[in-house]
Amino acid sequence: MLADGTVWAWGDNTAGQLGDGTSTLRYIPSQVSGLSGITALAAGGYHSLALRNDGTVWAWGENSYGQLGDGTTTDRLTPVQVPGLSGITTLAAGIYHSLALRNDGTVWAWGYNSVGQLGDGTTTNRLTPVQVPGLSGTTTLNAGGAHSLALRNDGTVWAWGYNGYGQLGAGTTTDRLTPLQIPGLLGITALATGISHSLALSNNGTVWAWGFNLYGQLGDGTTTNRLTPVQVPGLSGTTTLNAGGSHSLALRNDGTVWAWGYNNYGQVGDGSTINRRTPVQVSGLTGITVMAAAESHTLALRNDGTVWAWGHNGYGKLGDGTSAERLTAVRVLGISGITALAARGYHTLALRNDGTVWAWGYNNYGQVGDGTTTNRPTPFQLSGLSGITALAAGESHSLALRNDGTVWAWGYNVAGQLGDGTTTNRLTPFQVPGLSGITALAAGDFHSLALRNDGTVWAWGSNGAGQLGDGTTTNRLTPFQVPGLLGITTLSAGISHSLALRSDGTVWAWGSNLYGQLGDGTTTNRPTPFQVLGLLGINALAAGGYHSLASRNDGTTWVWGYNYYRQLGDGTTTDRPTPFQLSSLSGITTLSANIFHSLALRNDGTIRSWGSNSLGRLGDGTLIHRATPVQVSGLSNITALAAGVAHSLALRNNGTVWAWGSNFYDQIGDGTPAIFPVPIQTQLP
Repeated sequence: MLADGTVWAWGDNTAGQLGDGTSTLRYIPSQVSGLSGITALAAGGYHSLALRNDGTVWAWGENSYGQLGDGTTTDRLTPVQVPGLSGITTLAAGIYHSLALRNDGTVWAWGYNSVGQLGDGTTTNRLTPVQVPGLSGTTTLNAGGAHSLALRNDGTVWAWGYNGYGQLGAGTTTDRLTPLQIPGLLGITALATGISHSLALSNNGTVWAWGFNLYGQLGDGTTTNRLTPVQVPGLSGTTTLNAGGSHSLALRNDGTVWAWGYNNYGQVGDGSTINRRTPVQVSGLTGITVMAAAESHTLALRNDGTVWAWGHNGYGKLGDGTSAERLTAVRVLGISGITALAARGYHTLALRNDGTVWAWGYNNYGQVGDGTTTNRPTPFQLSGLSGITALAAGESHSLALRNDGTVWAWGYNVAGQLGDGTTTNRLTPFQVPGLSGITALAAGDFHSLALRNDGTVWAWGSNGAGQLGDGTTTNRLTPFQVPGLLGITTLSAGISHSLALRSDGTVWAWGSNLYGQLGDGTTTNRPTPFQVLGLLGINALAAGGYHSLASRNDGTTWVWGYNYYRQLGDGTTTDRPTPFQLSSLSGITTLSANIFHSLALRNDGTIRSWGSNSLGRLGDGTLIHRATPVQVSGLSNITALAAGVAHSLALRNNGTVWAWGSNFYDQIGDGTPAIFPVPIQTQLP
């Protein structure tokens, strides 16, 4: 389940339990059809359950015993709504039965009932939900293979169903058709169930276990079944429990995971296949926040948003693209291989190595490109775009370059910045007419630039300050060649000024110069390109809102223009009308800038930032403005940068995207309207 409420599944699909409309196994995650607004999931033996934010329950997969609750025994390859259930807050699934907790504290059950696992006093299968009698004030549910547990708000635990190994904790091996209280368990805060064993977490952080113990899954150092709860030694500070088929897990408050029990497929995660009778730490995992365990494999969610898996990998259930067993944790594949980023206003673009484009954030003018004007809180793939090699983002418009040299545009078009001859906004990408052989793009707030493979520059859109470079201040609704520019290799665009780097290492500038951002020592606008004096051997450029940056091939950085927000990084708030060297920066290879701040990538893969930090856009863990460069916290191996108005982005060499700053318009992509003063990983489905 992603932050946008969509559900993704992978692995065995013989009964349609992946919900993608097929029965084809999946080695990497695929989206479950037709589900949105999902807040919780539960997986049974061969069926799946999902809880929507409106309190309804949806089910799919095997239905031989009515475990989907739709009144039939027909398998479902896509989700169907379970009738008669509303106000549901929690779900649980056994091998062939299902449980749901309502917001009034009552419990509902359906599916297989041969040993009383539905708790209704019978052994009759139920094709639709029935209320479990005698339970009120319930706060949590768990389902084992064929037994069920409920935690009440008074800290007591109630159990029913199969009891052949003592998994009901009542001191006997007699099945129970209705719930009974487990004696001796008080102050319980959480539960977990394996196929035939049970776990409970006390409010003092201790863990208790009972039931089947052949493989050491009770963690008490023996293989003796326990008919009543025993304390698991060595687990203090536990915050969460989980259980697989015959193995158990505990998450401690230091973010480490501890496991014990059956380990034939490596599901304990300690690098061996030796069963463990007492808890051992799962190798190489820290910062874990959530765990999930199936019969013979285990999953964990890290605080950086990555998912890790280990154990049995038949049917591709670990999601790493293989079917090889994993004795230690490996990362589950999601969307990776990001090669480029773009941001300027309040939206974000990402390019994958397969040529697809992903977008998220503010979308009032269609700049996200999904055919709507609704904000996107998490990334999604743009339809109709393939073979893309480069991106550029304006204030509210977007550009993409295809591998055939054509340019595609969408979003706001008030000044003709989309280049289609109109001023009509476009909610989905279309090809910009008259452009071919293009190799690079740049986007200002309301103007666009393109570089052809012959070294010429083409421009269109707003031109009130001469930023199109044609000697006039007339807007252009279609692309035209900027006169006097040849041998250009790189472009960059500010709010209303433009920069170009020539193959001889010289810099050329034109457009607005109100704050000296053109670098000619004046504040006079320039409607045609001119060479910025004193800059030679330049290999990278960035145009901020009203300031400019350049790095030389010796790794030094030069800055000029507006400095009210300390975006020049020279320790002052004084504007600079000519280039000035930042002595505190060396080894710089890449630059990015926006209105309020600047970013620089060093050759060691770390990032330096400076300028306004009121929204955390500098990523140093504070909201303190910085007049000189500071290092962005916790990032290494970075290969690309992008600076939005109120957020920043970085691309790591493993294809992951990291973002920080304001997320008020969903531009960071985690679905939370908040400020992030340190980088977080953007989750791309």
